[in-house]
Amino acid sequence: MSNTANLKKEYQEKIVPALIKEFNYTSIMQVPVLKKIVINQGLGSAVADKKLIDVAIQELTLITGQKAVATISRKDISNFKLRKKMPIGAMVTLRREQMYEFLERLVRVALPRIRDFKGIESKLDGRGNYTLGIQEQIIFPEINIDNITKILGMNITFVTSARTDEEGYALLREFGLPFKNIKKN
Repeated sequence: MSNTANLKKEYQEKIVPALIKEFNYTSIMQVPVLKKIVINQGLGSAVADKKLIDVAIQELTLITGQKAVATISRKDISNFKLRKKMPIGAMVTLRREQMYEFLERLVRVALPRIRDFKGIESKLDGRGNYTLGIQEQIIFPEINIDNITKILGMNITFVTSARTDEEGYALLREFGLPFKNIKKN
């Protein structure tokens, strides 16, 4: 619990004043906040192997500390042997304390474990949200490499209340996400 309090306290004591100064906000309510973090794994190969979904759900639950759910297909696609309502992925939505705890572990432990890591891309979606693609789940220390059956990637989406990419970028940069080309306004 003290871990999450640290990141939350850091947001209130350091990040908010820094963003107010950078963007000349007139109120604390204008400062963007991190609303949620969504971790998603798309498993197209789960059409052939049903156990893959269970493994992915178990691994995501281990990584995030919150129960993952299976995502299901919306329609039939015959070329991919896909039927409507078949499980084809796993996802978790983190909010509040668990979100801050996951963010801290991601920035301080998991990302530095990536081989030849030079930073993450700094392209946001136009509304201040950012999606980070990770190629393999083994960068998280919770995953036991000996039990891995298949290397799975995942997308981690940071949803913010920022109205522009610059504000969202500044918020995530202040949280410690290691962007490649740090652009300071």
